[in-house]
Amino acid sequence: MISIEGLTVEFGGNPLFNDITYVINKKDRIALVGKNGAGKSTMLKIIAGLQQPTSGAVNFPKDLTIGYLPQQMQLSDSRTVMAEAEQAFSHIFEMEARIDRMNAELLEHTDYESEEYQELIERVSNATEQLHLMGSANYQAEIERTLIGLGFLRSDFDRSTSEFSGGWRMRIELAKLLLQRPDVLLLDEPTNHLDIESIQWLETFLATRANAVVLVSHDRAFIDAVTTRTIEISLGRIYDYKVNYSRYVQLRADRLEQQRRAFENQQKQIQDTEAFIERFRYKATKSVQVQSRIKQLDKLERVEVDEVDNSRLNLKFPPAPRSGDYPLIFDNVGKSYGDHMVFAHVDFTIKRGDKVAFVGKNGEGKSTLVKCIMNEIDYTGNLKIGHNVKIGYFAQNQAQLLNGEITVFDTIDRVAVGDIRTKIRDILGAFMFGGEASDKKVKVLSGGEKTRLAMIRLLLEPVNLLILDEPTNHLDMRTKDVLKQAIKDFDGTVIVVSHDREFLDGLVTKVYEFGNKRVREHLGGIYDFLQWKKMDSLQELEKEKVAEKPHVERIPSENKLSYEEQKEQQRQLKRLERSISDCEKKVEELELKIKQIEVRLSSVEGASDSSLYEEHGRLKKELDETIEKWTEMTMELEEKNKQI
Repeated sequence: MISIEGLTVEFGGNPLFNDITYVINKKDRIALVGKNGAGKSTMLKIIAGLQQPTSGAVNFPKDLTIGYLPQQMQLSDSRTVMAEAEQAFSHIFEMEARIDRMNAELLEHTDYESEEYQELIERVSNATEQLHLMGSANYQAEIERTLIGLGFLRSDFDRSTSEFSGGWRMRIELAKLLLQRPDVLLLDEPTNHLDIESIQWLETFLATRANAVVLVSHDRAFIDAVTTRTIEISLGRIYDYKVNYSRYVQLRADRLEQQRRAFENQQKQIQDTEAFIERFRYKATKSVQVQSRIKQLDKLERVEVDEVDNSRLNLKFPPAPRSGDYPLIFDNVGKSYGDHMVFAHVDFTIKRGDKVAFVGKNGEGKSTLVKCIMNEIDYTGNLKIGHNVKIGYFAQNQAQLLNGEITVFDTIDRVAVGDIRTKIRDILGAFMFGGEASDKKVKVLSGGEKTRLAMIRLLLEPVNLLILDEPTNHLDMRTKDVLKQAIKDFDGTVIVVSHDREFLDGLVTKVYEFGNKRVREHLGGIYDFLQWKKMDSLQELEKEKVAEKPHVERIPSENKLSYEEQKEQQRQLKRLERSISDCEKKVEELELKIKQIEVRLSSVEGASDSSLYEEHGRLKKELDETIEKWTEMTMELEEKNKQI
C-alpha cells in the first residue's frame, strides 16, 4: 500500500536515516519505536508528506487517503464541537451541494426530451448513489459514538471548541481523523491527551475498526493492545519485527546479544590479522600474505552494535529532608469557576512516604487540585501543608516553558546555585546530554529530550513531596523505566497525575479517582482500581440504588458461586465465544463480497450499474453493524472473564 524506498534524511550533515526501505500493508498495525531523537516523528511527517527526505521516496496509489495526528497542532476555535467533528464528512456536504446545484439546473430546463436533460438526470442519479455509498444516512450517529467514546458528553456537542483546553481540542482532531476512516492512520503520541477510559475505547476502535495504523506511543499497554508489528529505528537503520511490542523486546534482546557476540568475534579476528601484519610486515618471504591480509581488512564489513550506551542514564532524586507525618491534609476542599463546580467536599490525608495516583477523565479536576496545593489558584475549605514540606512540582507543560533560544547547558546553568554549578556537565552527561549535546539549542530537541531536561531542573534542590503531572508524556520506554525506578527509590512522598497504566503499575499503593465533582480514595494499585471500576460500571448499568460507599473504598470481594451457577457461567461464556466466532466469519464473508463488488464498480460497465451501488451500500452497512456487534460481544467477554 505504501512503499518507503531508500529513505535517507540528514540534518546538518549528520544522518538521521540511512537508505531505509520497508512497506506498510493493508490492515497493518505498526508500532514505531526507538529512543527519543531517533526520528520517529520525522518518519511520520515524511509519510504524511509534510517533510521531504534528503533522498529516497515514499510511493503510494493516488487514491490512498492518509490521516495524520501530530503531537502538537494549530487548532481552529470558530465552531462548536459537533460542527468541528462534522468537518470529517465535508465530502458528503460537498456532494449534497453538488446535487442541489444539479437539481436547481433541472428545474430551469423545459426540454425534457433533449439529450442534455437526460444526461443531467443521469448525473444526478449517479451522484445520489455515490452519496448513499458515502454513508450520508448515519454519519451523525457515528460522530456521536466517536465523541462519546473519546470522553465528551452530549451537553458538550453545542459548546464552542474555544471553551476547551488544548488536550480536549486535540481529542476533537483525533475524532475527525477516526471518522474519516483513512486508509492509513499516522498517530504521534495519541494517548497523551486521553484519560484511561478513553484510551481503552481507542484501543478497541483501532484494533477492530481502523484500516492500517502506524503509531508512536510510549504507553506500553496501549501499543501491546493495538499493534501486531514493531518497527524499531536505531542508529539510522530500521529493524522490522512481525510481532507486538512485548515480544519485540525479547527478540531485540536476542538480536543485540548476537550482534555483541559477532562484534567480539570480529574484533578478535581484526586484532589477530593486525598482529600478523605487524609481525611480518618487513619479511620479504611473507610480503604476499601481508598484502593479502591488508586487503582483507580493507574489504571487511565492520559489525556495529545497535544498542546505544545509555547505561549512564542515572536518575536519582536527592535524599528527602524529613517532613511531618502528614504532608497534605484536605478538609472540605472545593473549587468552582463561576457556576461551574469542579469538585467539592474533598476530604483525605496523604501520609509521609505515600506514593499515590490522581486519575480520572480530563477536566475532572486532577491538575486543578494540584494547583490548589501549589497555591496557584484560590479554593474553598482548608488545605493544610504539613511541617517542613518542600514541594518539587513537574507541570504538564513544563517542557514547553523552556527557553528554546538558549542551550541545554545554559538552561541548567541559569537555575543552578552554589557547588552544583561545578557539576553541571556531569549531571547533563548522566541524562544523556553529554559532549556536544549540551551545546544544542533547546528548540532543536525532541519532545522527550525537552521533558528530560525539565526533569533535571526538578532535581537541583532536595524536596520531600514530589508532584508529577503527566511526567511520562514524550519519554521513551527506557527513560520511563528509569524514572519509575527513581520514584520507587525516592524516600519522600509522591503524587503522580497520569493515565499511563504500565507506569503506575507497581508504583502507587493508593488511587484517588476524580469524577462527578468529587474525589474518591481507593486502596490498592492501578489494576486493582481498574478491576473495581469495571464492577462499579456493571452496578451502574443495572441501576441498583446502592447506599453511599465508605470514604475509603476497598475492592469488593468476589461472591462464591455454587457448582450449578459456575456451570451456567461457563455455558454463557461458550455461547458468547461461538457468537464472536460466527461474527468473525461473517465479517470475512462481507469484506470479500464488498471487494468483489468494488472490482466490478471499477469497470466502465459496473460504474453505470446503479444496483451495484445499492448492493455495495447495503453490504457496507451490514459490515459496520456486524463489527459493532462483534466489538460489543468482545468487550462483554473480556468483562465476564475478569469476573471469574
